[in-house]
Amino acid sequence: MERYVGLDGHSRSCTLGVMSASGQRLKSLVVETNGSALIEAVRGIPGQVHLCLEEGTQSAWLYELLRPHVAEIVVAVAPERKGPKDDQRDAWARANELRTGAIETRVYKAPEHLASLRNAVRAYGFVVTDLVRAKNRLKAAFLSRGISADAGVYDAEKRPQWLKKLSSPHRELAEWLGRQVDQVEPLRDEAEEWLLKESKAHPIIRKLATAPGMGPIRTAQVVAIVATPDRFRTRRQFWSYCGLGIVTQSSGDWVQDTNRKWVRSQVAQTRGLSRKRQPRLKAVFKGAATTVIAQLPDELLHGDYERMLQSGIKPSLAKLTLARKIAATVLSMWKHQEVYDPKRHRSSSDKP
Repeated sequence: MERYVGLDGHSRSCTLGVMSASGQRLKSLVVETNGSALIEAVRGIPGQVHLCLEEGTQSAWLYELLRPHVAEIVVAVAPERKGPKDDQRDAWARANELRTGAIETRVYKAPEHLASLRNAVRAYGFVVTDLVRAKNRLKAAFLSRGISADAGVYDAEKRPQWLKKLSSPHRELAEWLGRQVDQVEPLRDEAEEWLLKESKAHPIIRKLATAPGMGPIRTAQVVAIVATPDRFRTRRQFWSYCGLGIVTQSSGDWVQDTNRKWVRSQVAQTRGLSRKRQPRLKAVFKGAATTVIAQLPDELLHGDYERMLQSGIKPSLAKLTLARKIAATVLSMWKHQEVYDPKRHRSSSDKP
């Protein structure tokens, strides 16, 4: 006897909808968002329970909490829906999607042994974003008064000479924004130390960091997000997950040739990169490509980039191709548990 359960979670309450294998709605219940209450409610459902919940702030906690008590648990990205909406409808929808196999996007939840590394990566990402935002605001305060400031404005010792160029009403704002930058920068350094400390507990990070343009910070981010390379059978699947996959569209795929036989027409059109992506991974591999282009002129991949430019490929597309190569290299290194070997690199004529 199988039961399909949809769970719609919120900060104070969770709504569950229980459905039979034939699609009959058996019951719905509202439970307090409390660990013991949720476990009791799920264990009270007879039969083999298959549970589906939406991706959200509490999804990781709910996944870890309820996984030992159900036969299957799935975290899904809920599709956009028009018309009436409430907690009960959402719970029934998740249960029916799981029952019929209609879930389009499943969310992978990393194992618990990566929790410390993932939290360090999150903290580092938060503080870097905050620091970039604070610096942009400070620079904009000068630009709004017609003053084009350079990187010296971020230095507490050089900033006073820049502040003198502002009139009194605007100087006070720039001083305040400067103090914000000064306070966030030490937190960025602290988060970086935390991340490097956590990465030492995972030997694979040291191996993957040998890939061109990666380094320990970017590699730690990849390991924390991906968790295991076995999730991806091919490099194209990995490219798609990272936002480096090419999206094509076609219509009217079959035409008749001169012999009146049906053949596939060449009508596929490129529509850019995949929108369903992990944005941090895309930033990591494009950042690694930028490092290779700007700082590693002796690297073989840099030679590939130069050859692509000479053949007429646009710099943006050549950089994308480089990012895809680095991503494929990292995935292969991870699967084979090996360090980067430049001798194994070969030029590829694949274009994005």
